[in-house]
Amino acid sequence: MSRSAHPAGPRHADVLTEGHYSAPAADLNALDEKVWSRTVTRDADGALTVGGITVARLAEEFGTPAYFLDESDFRARCRAWADAFGPDADVFYAGKAFLSRAVVRWLKEEGLNLDVCSGGELATALDAGMPAERIAFHGNNKTVAEIERAVEAGVGRIVLDSFQEIVRVAHVARRHGVRQRVQIRVTVGVEAHTHEFIATAHEDQKFGIALADGQAAEAVRRALALDGLDLIGVHSHIGSQIFDMAGFEVSARRVVQLLAEIRDEHGVELPEIDLGGGLGIAYTSEDDPREPHEIAKALSDIVTRECEAAKLRTPRISVEPGRAIVGPTAFTLYEVGTIKPLEGLRTYVSVDGGMSDNIRTALYDAEYSVALVSRTSDAEPMLVRVVGKHCESGDIVVKDAFLPADLAPGDLIAVPATGAYCRSMASNYNHAPRPPVVAVRDGEARVIVRRETEEDLLRLDVG
Repeated sequence: MSRSAHPAGPRHADVLTEGHYSAPAADLNALDEKVWSRTVTRDADGALTVGGITVARLAEEFGTPAYFLDESDFRARCRAWADAFGPDADVFYAGKAFLSRAVVRWLKEEGLNLDVCSGGELATALDAGMPAERIAFHGNNKTVAEIERAVEAGVGRIVLDSFQEIVRVAHVARRHGVRQRVQIRVTVGVEAHTHEFIATAHEDQKFGIALADGQAAEAVRRALALDGLDLIGVHSHIGSQIFDMAGFEVSARRVVQLLAEIRDEHGVELPEIDLGGGLGIAYTSEDDPREPHEIAKALSDIVTRECEAAKLRTPRISVEPGRAIVGPTAFTLYEVGTIKPLEGLRTYVSVDGGMSDNIRTALYDAEYSVALVSRTSDAEPMLVRVVGKHCESGDIVVKDAFLPADLAPGDLIAVPATGAYCRSMASNYNHAPRPPVVAVRDGEARVIVRRETEEDLLRLDVG
């Protein structure tokens, strides 16, 4: 296919005068290791490779759009989190980020536990062989049927999110003749520095039981009084895509204060504290995420210090990384379809996917990187907006980025760091079949979630 240049939007110099967009990378062919998985590189011909396989070969075999997951990187990140927290803490992978039977098997083999928040996630975990005692069951409105299945399976913990749920779980546990291990999720009044819709510890939202007005203390009283419950700890989650540890420090201080109040009122020192997840990853070169060992040390120091001040035994810490593990391990591969330059503004690059495979840009105003990956180019940079094929003006994949000015239909471009919340939040908008997830490792690629087909869509339409 011809790679001739076409009329393009504003170049680098024009953009800098607007004072709004970041300057393009000095070399658009360079790959920022912060946003790509660990085995991604360019081959001698300039094509991007992952796990030793070129994107051209992957596109030919699996089509586009598609998510390509670097299995070696995923496993390495699992081990890094497990090693960082050690045997005296628990790491629960947050399945909502992305879950499949293959992922469950990898987690099991690498020694991580699993956090689920729906009946479907629980079914996937059990079907793939995750031991029930290594599963935590979350959610703000678990159905009685979901609670029944969790108790029957023997999940290791159920996180209680409301007064109604305390009674529901206790009732189900008594009928099954067991004492279900539970934690109480509390909202600690911390405003995490993140998007409003993914901040989860301030009072005005749907999750947890508030500390501020004594509701959490009352929830503890009720849980301790019910025979079917074994209250093992307190859970807190302050939000998602967070880089600043200050919020965790405030949260830990308030949770430990609650533990001290429980000890003083009930004579019980709860043995566990779960600080949730929410640690950020690099979507662009401007993001600066912390390494697991840094996070582990910071959280351990915070909890130990607060417990010493309250004269409490230090409880066992749990954390729930999801995005921090799977997010950086995958990229989405697209084929360029149409290119529309808007003089003085930007160039619109349309791809064969869009908001059906990545809703985060439209939903959270999320920022992503993008690169030309089927070849290299020495052309000057142009400001682009990567958009999808759906009938929505908000169907944006990457709001503003720089790609070479000789970009042409048929080129392959890739958006890194799409392992979390892209396939798991994907939709069939405009009746678009959802893309496959392909695991790549050591020169081999295999489908772990197959591409949907039009036959799949029609099979569900029984009218």
